[in-house]
Amino acid sequence: MTYYVIYDGNCNLCTTLVQLLERLDQGTQFQYIPMQDQQALSQFGITPEDCEQGMIVINAAMPEHRWQGSDAAEEIGRLLPLGNVFVSAYRALPGAKWAGDRTYAQIRDNRYALFGKRDRTYPPRYPAACVADRCRV
Repeated sequence: MTYYVIYDGNCNLCTTLVQLLERLDQGTQFQYIPMQDQQALSQFGITPEDCEQGMIVINAAMPEHRWQGSDAAEEIGRLLPLGNVFVSAYRALPGAKWAGDRTYAQIRDNRYALFGKRDRTYPPRYPAACVADRCRV
C-alpha cells in the first residue's frame, strides 16, 4: 500500500526526516509531496491553510483516509517495520499522546526559528506522480 507524505520542503527538520524515511523505506510505502507544490496538493483539496496545521499523510488507495500533525507522525511510525509496537506503547502511556500533540504543535509553529529554513524546496527522491485529477504510484 502507498501513502503520500506531505511535508514542508523548506524546513530543515522536515526535509531531514523525509530523507531518513527515504533511506529506510526506499519508496516502498511512502511517496512525498512538498507543501510548496500547490498544483499537486490541489488535487487532494489541500490548501496552504491546511498545511499550516502540519504534515499530512494520505492513503493513496483511499484518499479520504488522512492523518495530520502528530497523528500523521504516529501513522508513519505505525507503518514502519516494528513501528506499531512502539506507537502502541507510546499511546498506552498516560499523558504521552497529550504531551506529544503539544510538543508537535510547538515544533511545527517554531520550526524555522529552531531548525532553519532552506533556500530551496527539497525535491523528494520518491515523489508522488500526480497527473490530471489522480495521483498514481
